[in-house]
Formats: sequence, C-alpha cells, structure tokens
Amino acid sequence: MEKFKEFDARYLNPLTDFGFHKIFGTEANKGLLIDFLNEVIKGEGQITEIEYLRSEQWGFVETNRKAVFDIFCKTKNGESFIVEMQKAKQTYFCDRSIFYASLPILNQAVKGNWDFQLKAVYLVAILDFVLFEEFEDDQEYVVEHVCLMRERTKTPYSNKLKFAFVELPKFKKMEKELGTHFDKWLYLLRNLPKLKSRPESVGGKIFDELFDLAEIKRLTTADMETYKKSVLEYYDVQSAMACAREEGIQKGIERGIEKGREESIENVILKSIQMNIPIEVIVELTGYSKEQIISYK
Repeated sequence: MEKFKEFDARYLNPLTDFGFHKIFGTEANKGLLIDFLNEVIKGEGQITEIEYLRSEQWGFVETNRKAVFDIFCKTKNGESFIVEMQKAKQTYFCDRSIFYASLPILNQAVKGNWDFQLKAVYLVAILDFVLFEEFEDDQEYVVEHVCLMRERTKTPYSNKLKFAFVELPKFKKMEKELGTHFDKWLYLLRNLPKLKSRPESVGGKIFDELFDLAEIKRLTTADMETYKKSVLEYYDVQSAMACAREEGIQKGIERGIEKGREESIENVILKSIQMNIPIEVIVELTGYSKEQIISYK
C-alpha cells in the first residue's frame, strides 16, 4: 500500500501532523515559516521575526469553548498569525476559521480605558482539498484571500482581520513549469514525499534547509514511530474521504452545509460509526469533538 511505501521515502510528508510541525512549528527552523508566510501575504509587508505562542486559546471567559491552533505566532510588529493545516473538508470550516481568528482579536482587549486600536490577525490555512470550487481548474487562484469589505464600493472596510486559504489540489504545475519562489513552495508541499532527490529547479538557502530538515533518515527512533502514526492517520483520512464520496456521506455533509440542518451532520456521524471509521477521521469530516462523536455510540 502507498502509505507503507511512504515509510521508505527519503523526505517527510508535510501534510501529516508530524511533518507539518517539523517543518513549520519549531523555533530552530522558524525561518521556513517566515519565508512561506511572506509568500502567502505578498504586498502586505515583510515579516522579519516571529514568536511562537501557546497554541491552545480560550474564549473571552474561561467557560467559553477553547480552540487549539496548529501554529500560533506573533510578528515583531504585534500582528498575529494562525497557521492551520487541514486534511479534509469539514462542515462549517469557514465558520470555524472565523471563530479561530476572532480569539486573538478578543484577547487584545485590555482592562480600563482602551481606544480599540487593533493589531492585525491573519489566518493562513493550508488545505489538502478544494474549498472554493468555482475556480477549481484555474491555477491562478491557488490562494484565496478573504477580508472585510464594503459591499457597495468593493473596497476594504478593515485590514485587521484577513484570511488566506491555500488550496493545494489546485496547484498542478510540473517541476519544469516552476517559475516563482512560491511555485516551489507549493510544489514541495504537494510532492515532497515522492521525491528521491532534490530537484535542480528548487534551489536556494531556504529550500536547502527544508530538504535537510525533511530527511527521514535524520529522525530519532522515537520521532520515527510518531511519524509512522501520523502517516497512517493521514491516509485514514484520505481513505475515509474516498469512501465517504462513494457512500454519499460527503454529499450529506454538503447538503447539511447548504441547508444548515444539524440532523444531516448527525446522520453522517451515525453512518460513519456504522462503517467503523476511526473517531479521529470523523472529527476531520465533521468538525465535531471526540466527546460529541462518542456520545452518538
């Protein structure tokens, strides 16, 4: 099976939880994250330094629901970046992104008199699926930028809350077609575990660092065991998505999104449980917590 072949690959799969955090979530290698974010937000100014922050965030009061970000960091200018890697489309994903991005906004409130001057918050989501299907075959729209805008004038209302959705399946360039620095990033995110050697067209200091970091042979025994579990979980999600399409589960999810009917999501959960789909995969598909899903058993 392909997932077992991946254990013999030369480079990590960056779309696994382990691979994603190894590449983007370590203090020693934060230059990789800085470089990638600068490519995503081109035109917004350059990030020169980041500080990793605690990824678990609570709502405005302790009784509110908490959010656990994949990566949460702050720039030298005080701007916040939430970086998420999402393996499967899930119900209310857009709503969840708004909820996540709102927490760093709320947490800027200070006691006493406050002038409400905010530091910008960015949510950057790296997606292993297509979220905006109207441009599915147009590689010009691999990154979808979303902001608060005035409807009548189509001009920005505020630049303090911004979203960037990187839809990897839309990027289909071959190695010989790579032109920009960002092309090379997208190509590696999609193809890194398939590569046997470093492509000649993907060079430079930042990518040399990435290739060195991603070599599987450099992992410790403990890290290798963690990586294997991460790969298996990744392929469980992929298999479940394929199965969901065949069984009509995904259509049920989409209908639930369109109609806003909670019952449709419940039907998806019940059907998934009947098919013995792992709870972790159902979490990816629906956005529900493990505790909520267990309550349906």
